[in-house]
Amino acid sequence: MAIGDSNLVSSAKSGIVHDLSSEVSAAQHQAEQLRSQLSGEETFANDLYPIAVHGLLSARNVGLVFLGAPSNGVNGYVRQAVTQAGGDLATVVAVREPLDLAGIARLATGTRFAGLAPTPAEAEAAEAEAAEAGEAGEGGASTGTGTTGTTGGEAPRSAASGELLEDFATIVGKQLVSGGAQVDRELISRVRPRLLSAFDGQLGRLDALVVMRGDPSKLTPEQAKASSQFETGLLDGVGKVGIPVVGVELSGTEPSQIPWYQGKDLASVDDLDTTAGQAALVYALTGSHGAYGTKSTADSLLPNVVGTSTGTP
Repeated sequence: MAIGDSNLVSSAKSGIVHDLSSEVSAAQHQAEQLRSQLSGEETFANDLYPIAVHGLLSARNVGLVFLGAPSNGVNGYVRQAVTQAGGDLATVVAVREPLDLAGIARLATGTRFAGLAPTPAEAEAAEAEAAEAGEAGEGGASTGTGTTGTTGGEAPRSAASGELLEDFATIVGKQLVSGGAQVDRELISRVRPRLLSAFDGQLGRLDALVVMRGDPSKLTPEQAKASSQFETGLLDGVGKVGIPVVGVELSGTEPSQIPWYQGKDLASVDDLDTTAGQAALVYALTGSHGAYGTKSTADSLLPNVVGTSTGTP
């Protein structure tokens, strides 16, 4: 190789090193700018958040229901969001899973809900009756002996079919959010020791409700069916009172329960552990309805809050 060629190679290497160094330096500078920008945005969000939600839940009592095991983290995020907006997290309960139907039935002695835990013989008879009713229906002729009975009146609600459990849960849901002077004497207070695994606060009139559903996959099929029936009835009872209900979960919740909330026509927040998620929760508790957050199931990060009222309901 000629001396001139050697100088050319050395110059080329030097140029490559210089170019790479410049690219690394530029990348580091860009990364630093992005970090600074992100920090600025987070500071802006944290500073703006208290202003944006100020007074939205003023004088409102909010409840939190865990369908399954309670979470201190979720409890803390909800409490922080509600109090930041001027509200009070007045009631926190966790529904025991699996449901202790035998214990609930025992505490409900003297009411029709004492039949929530039928004996094996009763359950078998109910299944046989249901099978016979199905066969009769397939025959195509109406004999007048279906679920309404021969007299046209309504038949007793069946524990085996889950109708009795849904009725029970509907009453519990209404009493949970309605409160009243006699709530300590009502069904929810009577069965509380076996229905709930955790309770904090007091039972009283609620203006909005937050729901956190746990993963039911660890339940047996029979337990999962009972929990599903109870959850349906509970939300139906709350719905009869007509207050906002919001389903929540954390950014890392797996499996996500957002599709379940959507199936129940509830507003939802999938990133409660973020500032945006807590802001979305506050607006949803005032009546905004949608799926908010960062997951693929979300409609948007935040509700459209133009014209949101800060007054009491």
